[in-house]
Amino acid sequence: MTKASDLFIQALEAEGVDHVFGIPGEETLALLESLRNSRIRLVLTRHEQAAGFMAATWGRLTGRTGVCLATLGPGATNLVTAAAYAQLGAMPMLMITGQKPVRSSRQGHFQIVDVVDMMRPLTKYTRQLVSADGIPAQVREAIRRSQEERPGATHLELPQDIAGDDTEAIVLPPTYSRRPLAEHKAVAAAADAIRAARHPLLMIGAGANRKTTSKMLRAFVNRLGIPFFSTQMGKGVLDESGPLWLGTAALSDGDFVHRAIDAADCIVNIGHDVIEKPPFSMHRGRRTVVHVNYSPAVVDQVYFPQIEVVGDIANSVWQLAELLEPQPHWDFAFFDRVREALCANVRELGEDARFPMAVPRLVAELSRALSPQDIACLDNGLFKLWFARHARCRLPNTLLLDNALATMGAGLPSAIAAAMVHPDRKIVAVCGDGGFMMNSQELETAVRLGLDLVVLVLRDDAYGMIKWKQAHDGYASFGMDYGNPDFVRYAASYGARGHRAGSIDDFAALLRQALDAPGVDLIELPVDYGRDDDLLNREIGERAAAVR
Repeated sequence: MTKASDLFIQALEAEGVDHVFGIPGEETLALLESLRNSRIRLVLTRHEQAAGFMAATWGRLTGRTGVCLATLGPGATNLVTAAAYAQLGAMPMLMITGQKPVRSSRQGHFQIVDVVDMMRPLTKYTRQLVSADGIPAQVREAIRRSQEERPGATHLELPQDIAGDDTEAIVLPPTYSRRPLAEHKAVAAAADAIRAARHPLLMIGAGANRKTTSKMLRAFVNRLGIPFFSTQMGKGVLDESGPLWLGTAALSDGDFVHRAIDAADCIVNIGHDVIEKPPFSMHRGRRTVVHVNYSPAVVDQVYFPQIEVVGDIANSVWQLAELLEPQPHWDFAFFDRVREALCANVRELGEDARFPMAVPRLVAELSRALSPQDIACLDNGLFKLWFARHARCRLPNTLLLDNALATMGAGLPSAIAAAMVHPDRKIVAVCGDGGFMMNSQELETAVRLGLDLVVLVLRDDAYGMIKWKQAHDGYASFGMDYGNPDFVRYAASYGARGHRAGSIDDFAALLRQALDAPGVDLIELPVDYGRDDDLLNREIGERAAAVR
């Protein structure tokens, strides 16, 4: 006979789980004891939301399910935002929550929330375990569902009395699955459309951000020489430092990349995810749109592709490459001019000498300090648009930004998970002062874990992005400004090193010093969003429109 909590942990081990992020409670003590005797490492956090962000990022970076743990009631409700973060961002994650005994309880409805029902709209799969015998199958199903395309969040609730039961059930043996392949006729139709086009263009979306797909896409682009651009969550799938990159769809319209989009007569969308709105409307101009993804297109009034290649993306790209050769009538001259104008604009903005610092200059300074394999983890704020637009990623998942739920508070927890997955790389969390303070307590977690991590806190003493939108919409400034702690002393109180940049040169020196030093460093950097409204809503559009 095996205790149910032991069997639960054994089932996680059989699925390859090696870390659990979270906070235990009374109802999860049996599971905690089983975890103590396991090879799985418990990563104790200071808030369940942060634990969920860490687990989701673990899943995003490894492709394996990240696991987080919380107790019932308030512990479980604190996972709600993280559940949406993983579900909308396609990150494989399993949430485990405790619950009062289901057979009998002496505490009435104290702390009782219907967690399974609460998680239903936020997950791919949610169940309460009502029998110890069902644990192996339920764990297998939750892990499988979290990883299969499209990845996302799953949830299991383990009641206190079920966790203490004995069972003769055993862990299920491994299974093998294979994704379905696209129909050959669909691939052939897509190849014909690309071959016949005069100005073909690739769009790289979030669904292409998988290791095998990235490899196949590199071979595809190297062989055919078709220019590409990406959505925000498709950045880094292809090397953006080369001559075929046309930018990132960071702005809704009017940017340089949109000039290329408007000129294309065939756009091949690799891994377009509806969570990121299409960066173009199919009503504008005559063009063929090819949808290449694991699942059919979600057709709406903006996006209605004429050709759909549905199946394993990597295999679909490989099949397309086998059918295509570079065509003499392909004409990319205008795309080249768009790229040259974009790169000139990025360089110019990256030389901005203002202090407090303009974010395009910050992106340029950070890019100079980091190697291609190093990782920047972004919280959410106005700065994210500049990073998406200006950072030129060479490898997948080296700029972790969230353009799905786009929640504040995820930057630091995400960086902690990245530092655990890749201890050999430099990791930088880039947070606005608003987002940072939502999970700033996880500085203690980073210090306790002995991580090497740099945290940039961009200080403007306001909810800057909404303040910008408020001004752009013509409203009076109201309800956006706040005070901040002394971030240098705040970092020191957790055992980290705190620094305050007083100039651009000062920041550059502090950044290199922090990146070279072991441990956790926080740099407070004053930023200036004063020109952003004019740049983003007028000047960039005028520059882009001038390209001929």
